[in-house]
Amino acid sequence: MPSAENRIIVAVIGESRRNRSDRLTDAPGDTYLCASPIPGATARALPTDPEPSMPKVLFADNEFPDLGLERELFGAAGIELATAQCKSEDDVIAAARNCAGILLQYAPITERVVASLPNVGIVSRIGAGYDTVDTDACARHGVWVANSPDYGVGEVATHALALALALVRNIVAYHRDIHAGNWHYLSSGPLRRVGDMTLGIVGLGRIGKRMAHVGRNVFKRVVACDPYIIDGDFPAYVERRDLAGVFGESDVVSLHVPLTAETRGMIDAKVLRAARPGAFLVNTARGAVVDVDAALAALESGSLAGLGLDVLPTEPVPAGSRLLNHPRVILTPHAAFFSVEAERELRRKAAQNIITFFRTGRPDYVVTAGTRRP
Repeated sequence: MPSAENRIIVAVIGESRRNRSDRLTDAPGDTYLCASPIPGATARALPTDPEPSMPKVLFADNEFPDLGLERELFGAAGIELATAQCKSEDDVIAAARNCAGILLQYAPITERVVASLPNVGIVSRIGAGYDTVDTDACARHGVWVANSPDYGVGEVATHALALALALVRNIVAYHRDIHAGNWHYLSSGPLRRVGDMTLGIVGLGRIGKRMAHVGRNVFKRVVACDPYIIDGDFPAYVERRDLAGVFGESDVVSLHVPLTAETRGMIDAKVLRAARPGAFLVNTARGAVVDVDAALAALESGSLAGLGLDVLPTEPVPAGSRLLNHPRVILTPHAAFFSVEAERELRRKAAQNIITFFRTGRPDYVVTAGTRRP
């Protein structure tokens, strides 16, 4: 066969000549490839299919210092990457007008967005949660929704444990007292033995189970609440309780639930009134799960002894918030997920969802199954 560079498409128009050795087909009207036209035949170019256009993906918003990882992954897959910093529905609609997929961190994906973008087949969230994505609207319009549910499990669990231990051992208070010139082990008040305490966990998914695992050898007991987990999926060392039971028995309660209509504001004044006096509350899940005003009131009343919050209903924390200067509150900047390795895994999996969708019609981690095709 001739090389690809030298092949031409010809049509045989005329008498069949079956004895030609260089002919691939020899019936009048047939087409074939050859290095040069056959003597006596008329050659003409036939139309060829155009090269398929490169699919385009919008990276709708991000807070990363560079996007080299995403550019490398999408480039190797033959996908064009466009970037924006979308804050509103209008921003997303305008930026994704010619795109077949959307990669996002916090950008809103609403009914109006997916209805306005009929070419978008998939949205992939950088993270496990997807509360800025209207999954019901995506399902109605056939848009696939994907996430990265299993990255950074160890990071979040150990961050939650670190906040818990910093609270019960008064680490931040000691640091503050020393800078104020007070060097004494009693400066922050009496401390209880952690090995005599009970750890309570709300939400026993991947991270909740890891929190139970890392906490079991630190605390005396571990109790947990998760109405969606069967008894057989509770680790043997975790005692099952309902929500009131977890708060009533635990010295430290750690939250590990997604943000849904059911969990939004779930930790409210009523729940906190059931807490064991002097308990500590840690939240590395979603900020809106906790009624912050109710939690601050519980601190003042003594129902809670301390708050460790990595996530807030409004981020960053508003200037003037009572959380900022409260002596029994520890804040971290939505950093529980972070390590260099976890961030890379998170971003790779979110991008790979889209790459796999373009290749197979289905992402790796499905939140909502769609009907649109690449």
